[in-house]
Amino acid sequence: MSGARRPLREKRLLLATHNAGKAREVAALLAEHGIDVVTAGALGLPVPEETETSFIGNATLKALAAARAGGMVALADDSGFSVAALDGAPGVYTADWAERPDGTRDYAAAMAKVERLARHSPNRRAWFSCALAIAWPDGHVEAFLGEAPGGWVWPPRGETGFGYDPMFVPEGETLTFAEMEPARKHAISHRAAAFRLLSTACLPAG
Repeated sequence: MSGARRPLREKRLLLATHNAGKAREVAALLAEHGIDVVTAGALGLPVPEETETSFIGNATLKALAAARAGGMVALADDSGFSVAALDGAPGVYTADWAERPDGTRDYAAAMAKVERLARHSPNRRAWFSCALAIAWPDGHVEAFLGEAPGGWVWPPRGETGFGYDPMFVPEGETLTFAEMEPARKHAISHRAAAFRLLSTACLPAG
């Protein structure tokens, strides 16, 4: 993307996701700016194949597809969990690691895979990454990347998060993302870090 930032003037956004957990988190962040959301899932829009090799690339791909299909400004998230001992895996393939043959996702099995592959390494460093891309139907895109550093733990702990949250303790904390009150997680998460960048660049004050 090049050129000047484009401010968002719309009060309703299309959120390019079928993931209820992501939708809740992003909707809460946008509500502070007086922006409502409708999801791609609610509109029955198709999910494009994620063919890019970076979080920014996949978020941009999804945002553009939704904006063009829905005819409105769309916001897409691409996020993932990375483990230093696994050279950054699962990374952009975070959801793929949880994929089951029937098309559903089993994150308990995915977390067990991380532990099985990384258990013999003394390096417990891990991080979550989140790319947020906002796209207009004319093809203009703004994209931002945020991260939450920390480490992985075993066994998983907590019931309030989703995905790999139960095995991740953010830097400076003792609780996993899945043990935290949602408001605390939202304040320090990778998604919040990306959203702060997007907010500064594109969103009106709440």
